[in-house]
Amino acid sequence: MSNIEEQIEQERDQARAVCGTKGATSGDCAAAWDAVEELQAEASHQRTTKRKNSLEQFCDDNPDAAECRLYEE
Repeated sequence: MSNIEEQIEQERDQARAVCGTKGATSGDCAAAWDAVEELQAEASHQRTTKRKNSLEQFCDDNPDAAECRLYEE
């Protein structure tokens, strides 16, 4: 998770630099901040995604195992 946070910080720094040189109303400035928002949205999505427990991870790797069988009634 810290990797995406580092990317967000890098993109923020880059957006500030672009806006400082090209102006706050430039298209490049808007695009730079859009990139920051995209990364922030992805980080938020990763935080809300349900993590799998150990059995779910095992069954993903071993779908034919007895523990992973699903029976219909």
